[in-house]
Amino acid sequence: MTDHSTAVLSAADALVAAFGRHDTKAYFDAFAPSATFIFYNLDRTLADRAAYKAEWALWETRDGFSVKACRSTNRSVHIFGDVAIFTHAVETDLVIGGEAMTNHERETIVFAHQPDGRWLAIHEHLSPLPM
Repeated sequence: MTDHSTAVLSAADALVAAFGRHDTKAYFDAFAPSATFIFYNLDRTLADRAAYKAEWALWETRDGFSVKACRSTNRSVHIFGDVAIFTHAVETDLVIGGEAMTNHERETIVFAHQPDGRWLAIHEHLSPLPM
């Protein structure tokens, strides 16, 4: 595995861990401000990190949304210069409206190498995992 692949996996691990403990600051800090988001349960693309943060806050207040844990498997990284594509299966334990549930999804996260050496997520696409 290349140094870039290891660094991208580390960035992905930090992002998934922050999500899994519902640490919104660390989670959203893993995304560039201009990152875009496509979620199968939304009828629109979220055009930037601020739009996603607003949607997340709505889920929390309106739906009682809370992430309890997140597990990442079947991970893959492909490096294309300063861009990396990370794919994985993701299993998330969460609470919505007081009801505990587990989602089984697959996700693509595109990372961009930053001038300071970090890899920030610039796009996320989430879809249900076919059963």
